[in-house]
Amino acid sequence: MGLICVTCGVQFASDDPDRCPICDEPRQYVPQSGQAWTTLAELRAGHANAVRDEGALTGIGTEPRFAIGQRALLVPHGDGNLLWDCITLLDDETASFVEARGGLRAIAISHPHYYSAMVEWAHRFDCPVLLHEDDREWVMRPDPSIVFWSGETRDLGEGATLVRLGGHFAGGTVLHRDRMLLSGDIVQVIPDRSHVSFMYSYPNLIPLPAATVRSMAARLEPYVFESLYGAWWGTVIGADAHAIVQRSAARYIDALQGKLP
Repeated sequence: MGLICVTCGVQFASDDPDRCPICDEPRQYVPQSGQAWTTLAELRAGHANAVRDEGALTGIGTEPRFAIGQRALLVPHGDGNLLWDCITLLDDETASFVEARGGLRAIAISHPHYYSAMVEWAHRFDCPVLLHEDDREWVMRPDPSIVFWSGETRDLGEGATLVRLGGHFAGGTVLHRDRMLLSGDIVQVIPDRSHVSFMYSYPNLIPLPAATVRSMAARLEPYVFESLYGAWWGTVIGADAHAIVQRSAARYIDALQGKLP
């Protein structure tokens, strides 16, 4: 059901959309070649999902790379799992693997660039998709499985908490659990693992204001976490992540104020 934007991987309710609002705004982009669409059947024909260990968790990502290229994370939760962020491709092999691990109790997504085929996943595993209400306008396939939450935090039980940081998107969300922070690219893991970064737009290199980054760091300050998981394969900081985030926010604000390292 519904076409999929090739650039961001988000599935639409419509079989004939004329544009992708998620790509057609400053945080994303429409390629110079123009808007292109695919279907889940076409994606299944040419791609498959890889499953591999990511730190203490299990990652699921599509190969060859599709759209933005993020991988999802399977987070043990009670007698099942949470799926953190989402990917577009869902096939029988992936579903069987997840079901053998206990299935999904919920899907939680950091921001609209990773909404992908979230409704397909929700229907397959009969679970809700948890999105912050501040990003409601970016849902391209509305569905009863989508649960919008409000405020600054949502307690998921079992020691897991969704925290709204904002920044990249108004409803930008991270997941805190068991001394881990799963951040998508709301907090961006960069090649220098001694720091992280924050941006309004990554492809278009638009920074965030100092006040926003200061607020994000303040909201994370009370949470204890040693490791941080970014959005792509291998983007894991294994130790001292809390201090790294706070140090990075200070460096970012200094740079915006002309105090370059």
